[in-house]
Amino acid sequence: MHIAEGFLPPLHAAAWTAISLPFVIFSARRVTRLMQDQPQTKLLLAASGAFAFVLSALKLPSVTGSCSHPTGTGLGAILFGPSVMALLGTIVLLFQALLLAHGGLTTLGANVFSMAIVGPWVAYAVFHGTLAINAPLAISVFLAAMLGDLATYAVTAGELALAFPDPVSGVGGAFIKFAAVYLPTQLPLAVIEGLLTVVTVNLLKQYSRNELDNLAFALGGAK
Repeated sequence: MHIAEGFLPPLHAAAWTAISLPFVIFSARRVTRLMQDQPQTKLLLAASGAFAFVLSALKLPSVTGSCSHPTGTGLGAILFGPSVMALLGTIVLLFQALLLAHGGLTTLGANVFSMAIVGPWVAYAVFHGTLAINAPLAISVFLAAMLGDLATYAVTAGELALAFPDPVSGVGGAFIKFAAVYLPTQLPLAVIEGLLTVVTVNLLKQYSRNELDNLAFALGGAK
């Protein structure tokens, strides 16, 4: 993650694009409605996109045709919900593909599905699930960002395994191999992302309290 330009077979690239497109369309409508109903959150929305852009641009070589890096999508999923991140993540990935040669256009659908769809939904579920059992806010934010990051890479390993199954052990064996190569770099990066997201949320609570309260999200009353 990001999977490089041209690395996936054309049918796989087209399939992931078709799967991701409805999420992005729904996300665009959700973002439009959010900006109309709560225009005061535009800066916070832009900051969430910038956070994802900066963190996901910090890449380390990993699986051939791919790389390891933080994703940064957990913050936006925590603040606005996971549906918003499909559009923000797509914009981030598109700019990175065009300006940084990071990822690609043919693999955009696959990268969007792993980083901008699955990762944010996992982060959102973990955040609210841990708050529901009265976990402290910092723990909930940390686990959400970390596990959302790791979920992104698990999906990416699955995408690569489907495209390049092992001749002997098939897709399952290929998934284990891809995931094992990712793990040494991605696990510490996921921990770092979790810590950075906690710091960022604490700063937002200190300096953007009104905007957070207007979102009517769990942050307002969390411990």
